[in-house]
Formats: sequence, C-alpha cells, structure tokens
Amino acid sequence: SDPRDARSTIYCSDVVKMIEAPVLHVNADDPEAVVLASQIAMDYRTEFGKDVVVDIVCYRKLGHNEQDTPALTQPLMYKKIAKHPGTRKLYAEKLAAQGTVPPETGDQLVAEFRAAMDAGKHTNDPVLTNFKGKYAVDWAPFLNKKWTDACDTSVPLAELKRLAERITKVPEGFKPHSLVEKVLNDRATMGRGEMNLDWGMGEHLAFASLVSSGYAVRLSGQDAGRGTFVHRHAVLHDQNRERWDQGIYLPLANVSDNQANFTVIDSVLSEEAVLGFEYGYSTAEPNTLTIWEAQFGDFVNGAQVVIDQFIASGEVKWGRASGLTMMLPHGYEGQGPEHSSARIERFLQLCADNNMQVVQPTTAAQIFHLLRRQMVRQFRKPLVIFTPKSLLRNKDAGSPLTDLAKGGFQTVIGECDEKIDASKVKRVQVCSGKVYYDLVNARKTRGVSDVAIVRIEQMYPFPHKSFVAELKKFPNATEVVWVQDEPQNQGPWFQIQHNIFESMEDGQRLAYAGRPASSSPAVGYADKHVAQQKELLETAFSKLKGFILTK
Repeated sequence: SDPRDARSTIYCSDVVKMIEAPVLHVNADDPEAVVLASQIAMDYRTEFGKDVVVDIVCYRKLGHNEQDTPALTQPLMYKKIAKHPGTRKLYAEKLAAQGTVPPETGDQLVAEFRAAMDAGKHTNDPVLTNFKGKYAVDWAPFLNKKWTDACDTSVPLAELKRLAERITKVPEGFKPHSLVEKVLNDRATMGRGEMNLDWGMGEHLAFASLVSSGYAVRLSGQDAGRGTFVHRHAVLHDQNRERWDQGIYLPLANVSDNQANFTVIDSVLSEEAVLGFEYGYSTAEPNTLTIWEAQFGDFVNGAQVVIDQFIASGEVKWGRASGLTMMLPHGYEGQGPEHSSARIERFLQLCADNNMQVVQPTTAAQIFHLLRRQMVRQFRKPLVIFTPKSLLRNKDAGSPLTDLAKGGFQTVIGECDEKIDASKVKRVQVCSGKVYYDLVNARKTRGVSDVAIVRIEQMYPFPHKSFVAELKKFPNATEVVWVQDEPQNQGPWFQIQHNIFESMEDGQRLAYAGRPASSSPAVGYADKHVAQQKELLETAFSKLKGFILTK
C-alpha cells in the first residue's frame, strides 16, 4: 500500500495520541539509538506504569518473500532501498571509522555465524536459553493425553459446604445491592443442600474448588464479573462506596489461605484482540483455567480469525497446545438473529484430529464437573462451551449439591423419566441444549409414553460408546429423530448426523426435526419465533417426513 492508502496520518504511531502516550521515533539504521529509545521506554513504563510507544523507522529489503518484486508498485522507494547498504554494514562501517573494531571484524562475524548455522550448531544467545529454563512451563505432562482419560472431578460434600459458606459471605460493613444480597442468601441455602443449585452456583463452586486446590482461574469478557444475564456476580460492589475504585469484593479471591489466584476482567468490546490475548496466555499457563466469555455467543463472530488461525489449528500447525476455554451464550429465546446463535456449526466444521472439545451442558452439575475436568484431567485442548440463557434460572436445570460430590461430566445423558418403559419406546429423540426441556414439556403435555429423549452434552469428540449404549436401551425403537433449535443448515445437524447414523441399528430410520434452512441465524419477530417453535415440536412428535435415512 502507498502510505496515503495505509493511513491518514504521517506516522503509524499517531493513533496513540488519543491516549496521550509518549512516542519515540528512532532510525533503525542507528542500532545504538534504537537501544537507547527502547531503554527510555522501559524506564518510563517501569516508573509510571503507563503506555509508551517506540516507532522504529525502517524498511523491508524484499517484498512479501524473496521472490516478490515490490518495485512493481513502489518503484521510487525500492530504487532507494536497492542502493541502501543495509543496517549491519552501516553499523560495521561506523564502528570501524570510530576505531572501535578493526575493519574486517564485520565480515568476519558474518562468516562465523553462517558457518555455525551450516554446521547445525546452536547460535542462540544464552540469555534466551536461561530465560526459557527459568520461566517456561513444562508442558510434557499434558501432551499425548486422551480425552477419555479418567479423572475424578467430584468434591467431598463437607468441602463443598465449606466453599459455599466462604463465597456467600461479605466483609463486615459491606453493603451489596439488595438483588445481589438475595442471590447470596439463595446460594447459601444451596450450599447447605436445602435447595437445588442453579447455574451460577455450579460455576462458582467449580471455580472455588479449583483455586482452593491450587489451580488459578482467569476469566475475561464483556460483563464477565456480573455475567451478561446477571447470573454470576463474581465481583460485588459496595452500595455505600464513595469512589469507583473502592468497595469491590471478590468472594472467589477469599476462599482459602494460600489459594491460587482468581482474576476476572470486564474487557472491552474488541473480541479479536481479547480472545487473541487469552489464547496466548493459555499457551503459557497450562495450570490456569483461562476463560473468555462472549457477551452473547454471536459476538464471537468478531474473533473468527483467532479461532480459525490459532485455536482450532495451532497445535497441528505449530505444536502449540492450549487449554483455553470459551463460554458462548447460545439459545433460541426469541431475541432475534443477533442474539440467538453462537454458530455451533462453525466450530464443529473446524473439528478434526481431536483438536478441541465442543460441549453444550444442560445442568448446574454438568457445568461444575466440566470446568473441573478441564483442569483436573491432564488433557489440554481448547474447550468451547455453549452456555445457556434461559436455563440459567430454569429450576429444571438445577442440580442437588450431592451431584457435585459424586460422578463426573456426562458426555451423554440418557432418558431420565423412570415412567418411560424402555421396551415400549418406538422413537428416540436425540438433541443438545435447551431444546431438551422443550421436548420434555411437550411430551408431558401430549401424554406421550413411547418416545425417549437422549441428550448429547459433548458434540466433539463424539462419545460413540456412551451414545450406542443409550440407544441399545430401547430395543424396539425403529425411529431416531435429531431435534435442534437452529435452522437445518446451521447447528450441529450436518456435522453430527453421520455419528448418529453409525450408532444406529440396522433397519432404524433417522430423521430431522427443526427449523427450515435459513440465511439468518434466527427470525426477527417474536411471533414468528413462537410459530417456528410450535412447528418444531410438532415435527418432533409427528409421523416422519422430509429428510429420512434408513440404515
């Protein structure tokens, strides 16, 4: 690009004038000046803790690569560059002219370095190797592990009650908002086992148990502290505070003596930048549960390049392992096209080589065990969680405290209604996410007794053995119907149907029930949403039609 096309300012660093950061412009042909400018910048940063920019004015000797011919578009610039002797040679001549080194030293150093490289000898500065040895984390324990490796994510009941007590108390004289006070009181009741846990409490107990066990937790995202849907309240605000930077209390940072760090950051609406940073953080900290949460799941659209280039393929391309966790609120609640879908289909399309985990948990106990599994199990792969919206407060999605003290994350949840006679089931509905509760309510309203409902909680890696085991419980079922909220060309359907089909018995038929294909993630009118939801449920329980596969 010509400078006039690249930006509207003289210097690339002019953008930081809006935050009044100092800028040091320095000529790259003067290495000593570059070092001095860098040292000044570091001293400034250390002294004042403020941003500072060093603009190193230099040039690209070649184009995009050695075969490129940049003179095609930049003839004047590259005529000058072609005549330029190069920074190394200029500096060598300067040192020789000053009498600092003999004239032949420059060429001699180049020859020695080239000979060392040709011989395959180590040419790194020892300072770098010392830094790696002192600060780098050993990833060896986390490599070549399997997602099926067993781990115990349960927590003793007594410890759960202790943690619950710690995270529901506030310092003396601290005045939470009345709504938050009610949340804390309810959580205290949940922690005593007198009331089923909701999603927020399941999350909190997972975080509390991890930091208490020495695993740090780092959570960033828009409204991450309170949660976009006001379910989390990880950061409490004193209603009597007089200054914005006072009166903040983090219960999860006060769980145990010598606990690991709990960090929560309300980040700006710059998804690509924040997610990119958190990915990098996760590649350096395998013992920290690093989470990025989108305000709504579809906000992840703005960070797609980070997902495609790094999260989904970084390990295969560069051997860079990561345990990054992404929380993406997802669910068809009639809120329109921009606040319904976190694009499950995109993530599943990127899945291969066991490169990441894609899950959609539906109970408080499931999110508890899932978050703990991500750290307790020595398996580090990116985890994509499609978190709910309406289920955050749906009592049917609650779990007793005892479910956290036993068991673990269930990749598949089978039929839960004991009244359903497995021998009489003719149709098995398979689904994932919120639509499960819609199907349960519809079955009850219709008085249907020959339909079983199976939830796929982990969509990738697909839990074949667990799913087959659930289907075998219904020996007389002739129909398997995949049900989803998303339009047919979106959601899990096209990526998951072959896994379902392979798990079926000969003679069984597979069908689809859900919204018709659409270029939009969802409709824009509440009435239209309700009509589609009604039709979806009607299809799920009616005679098979449309797409049908027979095995």
